Amino acid sequence: MTDPSSHLSRTADAYDAMAVPYAAIDRTDLNGPSLDGAFLAAFADRIRSTGGGPVAELGCGPGPVTARLRDLGLDAYGVDLSPVMIDLARKTYPDLRFEVGSMDALELAAGGTAGIVSWYSVIHVPPRELPPYFAEFRRVLAPGGTLLLAFFESEGDPVTVFDHRVTPAYRWPIDELARLAADAGFTEIGRMLREPYEGERYRRGHLLMRSGPAAPVTV
Repeated sequence: MTDPSSHLSRTADAYDAMAVPYAAIDRTDLNGPSLDGAFLAAFADRIRSTGGGPVAELGCGPGPVTARLRDLGLDAYGVDLSPVMIDLARKTYPDLRFEVGSMDALELAAGGTAGIVSWYSVIHVPPRELPPYFAEFRRVLAPGGTLLLAFFESEGDPVTVFDHRVTPAYRWPIDELARLAADAGFTEIGRMLREPYEGERYRRGHLLMRSGPAAPVTV
C-alpha cells in the first residue's frame, strides 16, 4: 500500500483533483512542426531503426502523448499514478492500453520494453528519490532500449522546486539530470533545450538516451 504521506500519494491525489481541467490543455503542437513534436518523432525513428517493440509512456496523464506515439507508428501504451487520469485516457483513446501504476515499481518484465517516454513526469520526484526511478527504467528496457525525458530546465540554477499548476515540481540542470541517468547505466544520444513559448514560464529540456554503454564507433 502506498504511504498516504509520500510524494506518490500526494501527486496522485493532486492529479485526480485536477484531471478534467488538465486534460483540456491544448497539446496540438505535438502533432505539428514543433520542436517538442520533432523530438518525439526522433524517438519514434530510433525505436523503429532498432527493431521496434512495445513503448511505455510513464506518467501518461490523459493520454495525448501516448496517442501521438501510436500515430508515429509505435506499439505504445500508458501508465499513470492517477486513476482519474487513466479513466479519462481510456475514454478518450479506447483503442489504446492504459494502466494505473508507479514509475518506480513497474509491473513489467525485465528487458521487455523497447522504449520509455517520461514526458514531464519525473519532475514531481524529489531529487534524492530519483535514482531508483532510473534504475527501474533500466531494468525494464531491452539492451540498447531508448529513454526520452522531457522536463523543465533550471536555466543555470541548481535543482529548483517550483509551483507547478497541479503539485510542486522540480526544475533540473540538464547536465545534472543526464549525469543521474548515466549513473543508472544510460548513454546520452542527444539533447534539446528550447526557450519558453508565449505563456510558458521556463525553458524546456529534452534528453534522448540509450540503455547500456555507448555503441562502438565503426570507421
